[in-house]
Amino acid sequence: MNIKTGIGQDSHRFEKENGKPLLLAGIEFTHPFGLKGNSDADVVFHSITNSISSVTGINILGSVADQLAQKGHKDSSEYLNLALNDLGEWKINHIAIAIECQVPKISPQIDAMKENIAQICKINISDIGITATTGEDLTAFGRGEGIQVITIITVIKS
Repeated sequence: MNIKTGIGQDSHRFEKENGKPLLLAGIEFTHPFGLKGNSDADVVFHSITNSISSVTGINILGSVADQLAQKGHKDSSEYLNLALNDLGEWKINHIAIAIECQVPKISPQIDAMKENIAQICKINISDIGITATTGEDLTAFGRGEGIQVITIITVIKS
C-alpha cells in the first residue's frame, strides 16, 4: 500500500463592507461579516484544496480558481472538486483540519462541517478531525481580523 501526506493552508481577512455570508466548509455561520476574496472565500475548502494540491502537484487555487471566479464560479466546493478529480487512483484516508479565529465560535458547527466535507470528499465522517483555537490574540486571526485554516490530508493507493 502506498501512502502520501499533504498539507494545505489558507487564510482570509473579514470583509466589512458588503453583506457577504461567512461560509466555512460550505456551512453558513451567523456572523456580521464574510471573508474577503474573489470567491466565497471558504477558507476550509481552500485549505483542503491546497492540501490535495500538495499531494498531486497540481495547483487549483491561484490562476485556475481566479479564472473560474471571473466567469462567475465562486463556490469553493467547485475548486475542491477539481482537486479531488486530480487524485486519480489515490483515495482519502483522513483529513485533519485546524482552524484559528477569535470569531465566530466554530464548535457548534463542527458536526455540520464534517458532514459536508465527508459528502463532497466521499469519505466517512469519522475520517475527518476538526479542531479550533482562538489564538489568544497572538495573531491577526486571534485578534478577530480573519480566519486561518491548516489541513493535513492522508491518501492511500492500494
